[in-house]
Amino acid sequence: MNELIRQAQLMQKKMLKTQEEMGKKEVEASVGGGMVAVKANCSGEVLAVRIDPAVMESGDVDMLQDLILSAVNEALKKGKDMMQAEMSQLTGGMKIPGLF
Repeated sequence: MNELIRQAQLMQKKMLKTQEEMGKKEVEASVGGGMVAVKANCSGEVLAVRIDPAVMESGDVDMLQDLILSAVNEALKKGKDMMQAEMSQLTGGMKIPGLF
């Protein structure tokens, strides 16, 4: 029983370390042929948004808002997918509720 507890504690430490390391990894997504690009980390934080000045010339605010929203969602999805893949390797594919 003690061995099982020790292994669980060891896995927990590995998972925390992996989450910390993955939080430093960055992903980028661009939409609209590169008109809007968003950089985020795997912890779900948006780090940068780049907007091509040509988008502003059109004056279409709704289109710009849609592009930004799409780029942010895509960057966050990429980060989440990367985090899930890394954690899945660590847990041997087990789905642990609330983990990711």
